[in-house]
Amino acid sequence: MKSKQFDFRSIEWWITTLVFLIIVLTNLMIAVSSNHYPMEKFFGIVIQPIVIYIGFYVMHLVVIPKYLKDKNVLQFILYSLLTAAVMGALSGACAGINNVDAEGYFRFYFSTLLLYIVYLVTSNLLKKMFLPPVFKDFQLYNGVRLFMIFLFVGIFLFVARIFVNEVILIIILVIIPGISFFIFYNYFLLYRNKEAGKIKAYRWFLWGLISIIAFVFFLISVDENVPEIMLLGVGMVLLLFFVIFPLSNLVFRKYEDYIGKIDTLSVQVNQSSANLSFLRSQINPHFLFNALNTLYGSALMENAEKTSDGIQKLGDMMRFMLHENQMDRIPLSREIDYLRNYLDLQMLRFAKEDHLDVTIQINEEHCHGDISPMLLIPFVENAFKHGISTKSKSWIKINLRCLQGSVHLDVVNSMHPKKATEDPKDESGIGLENVKSRLEHFYPQKHNLTIVANDTEHFVHLSVQLL
Repeated sequence: MKSKQFDFRSIEWWITTLVFLIIVLTNLMIAVSSNHYPMEKFFGIVIQPIVIYIGFYVMHLVVIPKYLKDKNVLQFILYSLLTAAVMGALSGACAGINNVDAEGYFRFYFSTLLLYIVYLVTSNLLKKMFLPPVFKDFQLYNGVRLFMIFLFVGIFLFVARIFVNEVILIIILVIIPGISFFIFYNYFLLYRNKEAGKIKAYRWFLWGLISIIAFVFFLISVDENVPEIMLLGVGMVLLLFFVIFPLSNLVFRKYEDYIGKIDTLSVQVNQSSANLSFLRSQINPHFLFNALNTLYGSALMENAEKTSDGIQKLGDMMRFMLHENQMDRIPLSREIDYLRNYLDLQMLRFAKEDHLDVTIQINEEHCHGDISPMLLIPFVENAFKHGISTKSKSWIKINLRCLQGSVHLDVVNSMHPKKATEDPKDESGIGLENVKSRLEHFYPQKHNLTIVANDTEHFVHLSVQLL
């Protein structure tokens, strides 16, 4: 299960539709197969479930969503009572035609209404108990809600025995969950191991499943003294091997191809957005360079060495942004030069800040090879943006080193309470989320990014295997 909340209103709708479809089709097949099936029975076992289903649709997908939107309690109560009354009258008429006694019908009808109300109340309680921030993600909540849906469907089937027979119970409560179990077993223990090349694990789980099925049917055949039951076990294994597993594998492959295409498109869109943002920043670059050259000459004439040095470094950074940043790969040494220029400018800016402690360690030994541009600087930018306070003690520690074939960056900075006026969308540089997307795109399985933060400190470790 993915760590996000499922759309349970849609899930409830589709599961209820499937359940009532099975009820109606099964009862219809029974009625058609019987040559002397009375018409009143048809109303009881086919029309009545349809009436109940329509009532569920009106209540679950019309009345309740309208209340959640308008918050009109009186209107909600009136529509609910009207829906219950109309559904009760129509289904009661069907039950009367089917010669169902009044006591049995009212017991079924009010039990169904009570069951639906209890389900809604339980759903709201689960939201308060399992949703964030109580739990960090939605996995537990999703699992409990799915189990609760299955539980309430089972209870409803036993309540609605006036039109639910044993065949329907076996289909919904045994066959469908059994097929679902084998599909999940196939995906998590067989398909994924085989796709990952773990053939040994795949064979263990496969032959283990076959052994369990054979053992269960053997015990049943011995207990019942019916050897033919073993043939059912063989038929079940053949059904798994030649129907359920192949069809589910086909669905898995189609789903993964679909997800892969979506991920690729997402990366391309993010990359295009980053490029568009960068192009918007290139407002008359020649004018900016000419202005910087003029300021640089003026600073030299006035003997302002720090100012002229800062202007020169800023010019180098702008040339990097305008030219080399457009390339897919650049020498790592150029990325480090850009990082040094950025750090030098920041140190000029915060040179007189006594409460700021900045430690920089850059070891360029073994720093050979090419790297995608602008992968290192955003994490350093983020440290200077969020790690410095004008009132509190602040620190930034930067450690860059290279091993044979890889570069490693560690950034640790202090954390301070955000200002009330600070815009959370105001990200530094090209954005950390964009950097993560570029790492996934250009260095799949060849990078390691760890970010750990608390109320006082923020730590980033980035390792990239160079190409």
